[in-house]
Amino acid sequence: MFCQVVFPLPFRNAFTYSIPDELIDSVKIGVRVVAPFGKRVLTGFVIALSETTELKEKIKPIRDLLDENPFFDKTALKFYEWLSDYYLSSLGEALRNSVPYGTEVESKRKVVSDKDFCKKLLNQESKKNTPRAKLLAALSQKEVCRISQLQKELKNKNILSTLRSLEKIGAVTLLNEIDSAKVRIKKAKFVKLSKPADEIYALLPELEKKSTKQIIVLLELISKKEPAALSELLKKTNSAASTVNSLEKKNIVQVYDQEIERVYSEIYQEEIKQITLTEQQKKIIERLSEPIDKNTFETFLLHGVTGSGKTQIYIEIAKKVIELGKNVIILVPEISLTPQITARFINHFGGLTAVFHSRMSLGERYDSWRGIVAGKYRVVIGPRSALFAPLQNIGLIVVDEEHDQSYKQQDLIPKYHARDAAVIRSKFSNCPVLFGSATPSIESMYNALSGKFTLLELKERVDNAKLPHIKLVDITIEKKKKRMEGIFSRELLDEIDNRLKKKESVIILQNRRGFATQIFCNDCGEVVTCPDCSVSMVHHLNKNILQCHYCRIVRPVPKACGICGSLALKFFGTGTQRVEDELDYYFPNVKVERVDSDSINRKGKLSEILNNFRKGEIDILVGTQMVSKGLDFSNVTLVGVVSAETSLWIPDFRADERTFQLLTQVSGRSGRSEKEGEVIIQTQNQKHFVLQKILMNDYDGFYEKEIGLREQGEYPPFTRIGLIEMKDEKEELARAASKEFFSYLQKHQKGLKINPPTEAIIYKIKGSYRFQILIKSHKKIDPSGKLLRSAILNSFIEFNQKSRYRGVKLIIDIDPQSII
Repeated sequence: MFCQVVFPLPFRNAFTYSIPDELIDSVKIGVRVVAPFGKRVLTGFVIALSETTELKEKIKPIRDLLDENPFFDKTALKFYEWLSDYYLSSLGEALRNSVPYGTEVESKRKVVSDKDFCKKLLNQESKKNTPRAKLLAALSQKEVCRISQLQKELKNKNILSTLRSLEKIGAVTLLNEIDSAKVRIKKAKFVKLSKPADEIYALLPELEKKSTKQIIVLLELISKKEPAALSELLKKTNSAASTVNSLEKKNIVQVYDQEIERVYSEIYQEEIKQITLTEQQKKIIERLSEPIDKNTFETFLLHGVTGSGKTQIYIEIAKKVIELGKNVIILVPEISLTPQITARFINHFGGLTAVFHSRMSLGERYDSWRGIVAGKYRVVIGPRSALFAPLQNIGLIVVDEEHDQSYKQQDLIPKYHARDAAVIRSKFSNCPVLFGSATPSIESMYNALSGKFTLLELKERVDNAKLPHIKLVDITIEKKKKRMEGIFSRELLDEIDNRLKKKESVIILQNRRGFATQIFCNDCGEVVTCPDCSVSMVHHLNKNILQCHYCRIVRPVPKACGICGSLALKFFGTGTQRVEDELDYYFPNVKVERVDSDSINRKGKLSEILNNFRKGEIDILVGTQMVSKGLDFSNVTLVGVVSAETSLWIPDFRADERTFQLLTQVSGRSGRSEKEGEVIIQTQNQKHFVLQKILMNDYDGFYEKEIGLREQGEYPPFTRIGLIEMKDEKEELARAASKEFFSYLQKHQKGLKINPPTEAIIYKIKGSYRFQILIKSHKKIDPSGKLLRSAILNSFIEFNQKSRYRGVKLIIDIDPQSII
């Protein structure tokens, strides 16, 4: 027997391996195997089996099997094939999303150096700046290191030939060591009685003469009436392990290994509320039930104002799917939404609910994944990665807050969009997909209005709650009237004071982390920027450091200007730390808590904060966009926005849409019960059309204006976009590589609009210079985007075959969410 295996590497073909006799019955499509790959050992995915092969050369056997049960079938494989084809990745890279991180087995190449010999060779080098000299310098410092570490340290990938020449003369030894998986099944020792309780009682008088500790252990086991974890038993009885060992030798107890499931427990909790559905909610559930009952695919867009009860619709329709014996995937944008929606689903579905997100430990994620494969869980909730949960028999996929940009994968290949991929997974699963949002993306609303999606609407809030009253405060006018107190207008401070006196809660949004977003010299105008990125460093007051939010580099706060030596440094711009600091000054007896990625880095911290906010133990919640999504607290009656312009001035075609969505969403946190809510937005440009549409709660008006601008600028939904990025630590290499790739693209320009290479708006990140090529294909000419993808793929192949700039990092992004 032979198997076809793909690896999570940028190779688009599968590799044939023979299956050893002892594994023939176990290897199936959809399992992972450990196999030799060149001089390495890697984990790959089995995508096909055959009894014969046409290959003439010697075929290597697979070494091991990692999974007892397949975690994808032929239907799921079609989905992953689509994912790799559409986003121009290999099938192995697409399948990598289907398994939790840390479960793969692979070999790591290590170098063991003779430090003294390397130092001697280094001294013999006439030039100390050559690649060989730099490598010898590094090897004379460390005895054992990974090749990948050396490549990173020396900023040079081409060191293998030099290492091999050093190995020949005995300066180094190259090793291939197999690293086992970072996460495994957790087991613990348990103890149980080997005899019935009556027989144990008969033995007690004899045992009491020799050891009272043994008696205590046995009485504890009898009272428990079930096996006990050895560690807990010893702790509770204050006994040593030798006591249990003695009882085991006498065949009175049995010690054995038992698997322990690491279950993520959600700290945030809510009481189950008895909810009466509105007539509109009932109609929507009825309409959603049609394709569920018929096992047919259909895409729905649920456009409901904030607080209109969209989550309850998800719960009710999920109940129906579960009753029919099918399973549900619920996608939420990021961890900020997970605590509340997770708590609500656990309240209704209990132990059938599995959670996936980045705050879980590797073990918790692995055990959740294994539970899904085993069929233990029926509802999976999580961010974009939850779309790849190995759930069988899917009856519904929900994408909550479908407009959110965090559904787009930015870091790894393939750069998929979970919202768009959810449509295809639903199609292959013959089930409906439901998008929900108070501010749908322009693309989704366009698809709904053109008949591609089915539009469902909830135009009113539940529980007779009214939409909040929104007010714009022009801070340029307020400054002239001397009605500004630091970063706050007097009007916003007065309203915060008013709400606090009524024992009501307040949310303040500032979509920037840190204290001051810029430090500049008042004499020469120099701004303190990151040495590795073309952005300003942000001042973090609590640690008194400067940090780059792109590469995370940390620097001390300068006492003087690094250019002219002036002491006249000014701290400019406002981050969440400054907002928190000023609120503490104006309201010293009030509990203020900050929610951003700096403050919730500890596991469970966000849930603790939300629990305390719900109980009224926190009065004011300050945060970035995290506080704008999905939070539902009945006591919040005021939302303040410190600066509306943080996202409005970004030079990106989605900037207006992002601003409208962010400010409408955060406004929706106010007045979600019988108490009337208010929103105060501070701005420097109150006449901007986006802010005027927010003021009037006019999504339809905003959509009409924005769709006209998109058509005029030839942007989605009228076109498909591909973004090619070249980046390298040497500016001239990145520039030359982008020009060469552009020349290959021009051969395929029929039906496409290809912009020449330009410097990226953020020109340098993590020490690499960035150049971009933007390609557009009009949907009237290229409805599926095949022309666009074909041009990019063919150019990529030609570039890899011919270019002398293959060492330059090349990134392909289909349907980018941002062109910055």
